Amino acid sequence: MDKIAKDVGDVQSRLLDHRPIINAEIRYFVREFEEKRGHRESRLLESLNKNVLEANEQIQPTNIEDMNRQLTDIIKRLEAAKHMAERVQQRELEAQQSSQLQANMEQLKEEWAEFLKEQQRLKEEVDEEHAKAVGQLSTQYSEKKKDLAKFSPI
Repeated sequence: MDKIAKDVGDVQSRLLDHRPIINAEIRYFVREFEEKRGHRESRLLESLNKNVLEANEQIQPTNIEDMNRQLTDIIKRLEAAKHMAERVQQRELEAQQSSQLQANMEQLKEEWAEFLKEQQRLKEEVDEEHAKAVGQLSTQYSEKKKDLAKFSPI
């Protein structure tokens, strides 16, 4: 039974214990990248890093200056566009006020014409009343004259 347990243990360690295989793969990987290539990748990365740093030192200041110039130009253009938009808005407001003023003037003219018609009508009424009053007074005075003529000896 001990032999069977030992054989089962050996089979189990071969089937389920992957440490020896993984260790062998790790050793192969390390040997491949460190020993055979001789740190080529690290030298290449250091070289690329150096090139990037040099490019940043040379290109970045000129790019910043160009960006500042372009931003200044953009700000000037935006201010000009803002000024133009304000002028257009002012013109529209003036046109709107002008049309409102024109409408108000037309309304006032209509109201003035109505007022003049009303005044004319009232004048005619007053003239008619005056004519009636004058007529009544004339009649009254003529009657008084007649009455006075009756009483006077002449």
